[in-house]
Amino acid sequence: MIDWKNRILTISGPGTPAPIEVLYLEAYCRPGSTHRRWNETVIPHTSKRLDDRSDPHRIEIEDRLADGVRVHHLIRAGRDEVDFQIRLTNPTDRPSQVWWAQPCVRVDRFTGTTRKDARELYPAYIRKSFLFIDGKLTRMPTRPWATEALYTPGQVYRMAGVDPANVNPRPLSPLVPSNALVGCFSADGKKILGIAFVPCQEIFQGVLACLHSDFRVAGLKPGETKFVRGRIYVVDADVERLLERYRRDFGAGPARTGSRPPK
Repeated sequence: MIDWKNRILTISGPGTPAPIEVLYLEAYCRPGSTHRRWNETVIPHTSKRLDDRSDPHRIEIEDRLADGVRVHHLIRAGRDEVDFQIRLTNPTDRPSQVWWAQPCVRVDRFTGTTRKDARELYPAYIRKSFLFIDGKLTRMPTRPWATEALYTPGQVYRMAGVDPANVNPRPLSPLVPSNALVGCFSADGKKILGIAFVPCQEIFQGVLACLHSDFRVAGLKPGETKFVRGRIYVVDADVERLLERYRRDFGAGPARTGSRPPK
């Protein structure tokens, strides 16, 4: 089941070891973000729920950005996944600098950890967290582990082809992910929480006991529409099966374009 209130999306159900909270969405961001104060990067937005709340497996949200862009979110819960279909439209006569956005997935309860150490260099939850480097599951903390940035701690992994000037202003790893999938193991090791949004700008380990697969927009021309797809999986701890699901849903790697509607 899913619910959304005050920008918190809650995912729960019999197959979920603990309720999962997602700050949805945390922020829409301008380019040039890596070495700039966060309040100068964020594009303010308002959010409104459009559905009548009668279906616990379906939510519609509209975001309105301060520059006029409108974003429609259709969120649907399945047996062991939540599907996100996102449509961004610029109805104005001015280009939009919305470059990337942040769904912030809080994983402390899922991993059996707490948020009290989330701002430490190596918080407990990251030892149950992973991404894919050179096609292989790689546990955090990865090696090397970056420690210098405008804001610390945390860890950013930019996708191939993404300008390093346009990511979160947290320590930037030299490692490049193989795909848009990031996740963690449950406290008992029996489940995996997987997160993927495509096209992907970056994978991010944050200071709110959170993991991000932040999606890429790369601007919107006047009248232009772009599309983003996302999935949050809660599945048995079988990494190969999770990868099969990801490849079936998104292909072999992160998509390069969001100009076409999702299938």
